[in-house]
Amino acid sequence: MSAAAAHERDTPRKRRAAGLSIASNLALILLKLVAGVVTGSVAIVTEAVHSGVDLIASVVAYFSVRKAGEPADESHRYGHEKIENLAAAIEGMLILVGSGIIVFESLRRLIRGGTVEHLGFGIAVVAFSALANLLVSAVIGRTARATASPALSGDAAHLRTDAYTSLAVLAGLALVELTGAQWLDPVVALVVAGAIVRAGVRLLLGSSRVLVDEALPEDERAAIHAEVVAFGNRGVVGYHQLRTRRAGARRYVDLHLQFEAGTTLEQAHEIAHAIQDAIAARLDGADVLIHLEPADRVRPGTEWTRTEAGGAAGGTASAG
Repeated sequence: MSAAAAHERDTPRKRRAAGLSIASNLALILLKLVAGVVTGSVAIVTEAVHSGVDLIASVVAYFSVRKAGEPADESHRYGHEKIENLAAAIEGMLILVGSGIIVFESLRRLIRGGTVEHLGFGIAVVAFSALANLLVSAVIGRTARATASPALSGDAAHLRTDAYTSLAVLAGLALVELTGAQWLDPVVALVVAGAIVRAGVRLLLGSSRVLVDEALPEDERAAIHAEVVAFGNRGVVGYHQLRTRRAGARRYVDLHLQFEAGTTLEQAHEIAHAIQDAIAARLDGADVLIHLEPADRVRPGTEWTRTEAGGAAGGTASAG
């Protein structure tokens, strides 16, 4: 299956997953707000804020996977896949904004004091929220892995973080109920904020590496190298200028391929297409571009050169 066909197949599945996230976050925001008002718990209110940030992130993810699913056009010849990476970066920034709000509210409660009431209702709501987020994040995470979607991966990370922080809030509320120490509520909220910051920074770093066209991982570059070397007995004598990158769920590979003297253009073209198909099969439908060259000399930056005896010299896959 071609990269374009796989992308078109996955787009409706990604939209459904993002839609599920939106519906889940809307319901949880309402529940948490009600519980926060009834109990007076700053930790629950900050959880509602966290879910509000998650909702914005889910909306961003939904529209990004829709846009990323559009085919290439005159203004975007390489397609729109990087919109997903941009969405993941936006989600990371939103996580950090949400954590800032939590820190502010928690410190204000520590300074001014406050009373948490009706803890039974609050505990039930937070427990339900944690369970719901764990289930929904599992569904979205599975879809993200199956479709290699950065936007959905970021959304699943949001929801997992929300679930873990809900568990922390649940523990804090239980301690307040058992000990009567009201200060535990805002302290737990501060711990929650720390976990949220960690998730946001990790998401930002991951998306930024793609946005600046970082090379594919070493194992994937090694797979490209292996596929080219496998054609050494069919007239391929070397390759150089290997460049790789990723945009959204799609990988891009281009390289210069050298052929032995006497290889016709038709033969070289056929072999190049076979190598393109082999690399695409190894890298989940990668978009592969190959430039044909004669084997007139060893080029600077050569990745691999076949020796006269049919072996290999200079075997490496270090270039990006």
